[in-house]
Parts: sequence; structure tokens; C-alpha cells
Amino acid sequence: MFPTINVGPFVFPTAGIVYLLGAYAALTLIERAAKRLALNVEATYGAAVVGLLVGIIAARLAFVATYWASFSQNLISIIWPLTSGYNVAAGLFFGVAAAFFYGRYKQLPLWPTLDALTPGLLTALIALSLADFLAGPGYGTLTNMPWGISVFGIRRQPVQLFELVWGLAALAVWWLVVKRQASAGRPFLLSIALYSAGRLFLDAYRDNAWLTADGYHMVQIMALAVLLGCLLLLMRMETAVAPKP
Repeated sequence: MFPTINVGPFVFPTAGIVYLLGAYAALTLIERAAKRLALNVEATYGAAVVGLLVGIIAARLAFVATYWASFSQNLISIIWPLTSGYNVAAGLFFGVAAAFFYGRYKQLPLWPTLDALTPGLLTALIALSLADFLAGPGYGTLTNMPWGISVFGIRRQPVQLFELVWGLAALAVWWLVVKRQASAGRPFLLSIALYSAGRLFLDAYRDNAWLTADGYHMVQIMALAVLLGCLLLLMRMETAVAPKP
């Protein structure tokens, strides 16, 4: 693990650096995707920025609310340092909601806009997995397999790297579908379905997974719901365009 980078007398958290670079790469890809799909680039980019900012703020505030006892005696710690302490689920929910309502306000078409936002979303998820790997807050199950990595002296599954590679595969699928000029919505649904299928499988190898009171993996539940939703919408699209006998 490489939680920090030392440059002379300065120490930089690797997770923070990866987050910043990931956000820049995600927004850049969204801008280029909007141009390729002939969308309103400014409005599409704006939806991404609004979703990102609201998501970060919501993730931080949800974390603070959950662990208020740790912040109540030192209120400045709510806003500094910001290198750790976020509720990812809350950030995703409120970020997506904010981007949705901004898109409605700007009258952006739903499916083409989702297609344009997809590479940015996948890039952000890839950045989260990389930061998780470098900083070490997430770790895989114990293993004796040759591809295992040492985490604080214990050999574990490199589940974060598996997630990263799967995210790149989903990003490649998005590019191939867009390149074939598929109808609106298919690039988003196919790539997100693929990514969700991967997370459904890979989260079983996380040793610190989010669990329900009954011991079920929260990420697997969400991934399954997203996967089934994407497949259902794809089936409806295929039925809608199928030639009538």
C-alpha cells in the first residue's frame, strides 16, 4: 500500500491525488462524449459538475451525521481535513439526483445525456478503486493464490485491482457501442450492466464489505438491482424496435 507520497519535506495523500485526477479525467471524457454525441456540451458538462459537487458535499455531510460524536467537539474537523470520511452511497444518491434535476432544467434529452455521462461515471468508479488500493482502507479476503498481494503483512485478494480492470472493460464496451452508432441509451445500459455484473461477483472477495444486519453485501444488492434494471430496459428497447409480423 502507498497511502502517501513524499516529495522533499511535503507529504501528499495518494487517495486525494487520485480523486483529483479522477475527477479531471471524468469531466474531460464527459465533455468529449457530449461533443461526439452532438449534445449541448455546456449543459452536459454542467450536469456532471453539479452532480460531482453535490455528491461530494452530501457524502461528507452524511459521514459527519453518522459519526457526529466524533465531530461535535471540534467543528472545524467537519471541513478540514477532507482527505477521508465520506459516505459513498449518500454521495452517489444525491449526486445523481442533482445531475438529473439539472438536466431536466436544461431540457437535456435523457438517454443521450446518460450515454455521455457514462464514461465519466465509470472513470470516477475506477478512480475510487485505485484510491482504495493505494490508500488501503479496503482490502480483499485472505488467499494463497499467486496473484494475492501483501496488505500489512497479510496476503489478500487484490479486489480493488479486479474492480479497476473491470471498470476499464466496461469503458471499452461503452466506446465500442458508441462507435457502432447504437441507438440512444444502449451505450449507457450495456456498459453499466456489465460493470454491475462484475461488482456483483467481485464484492464477494471484499473482506470489509458493507453488510446488512443479516450479513448480505450491500454492494451486491445494489449491483443486482442495477443489473436487472438495465437488462429489463434493454429488453423493452429491443421489443420496441422489433419488426412487427
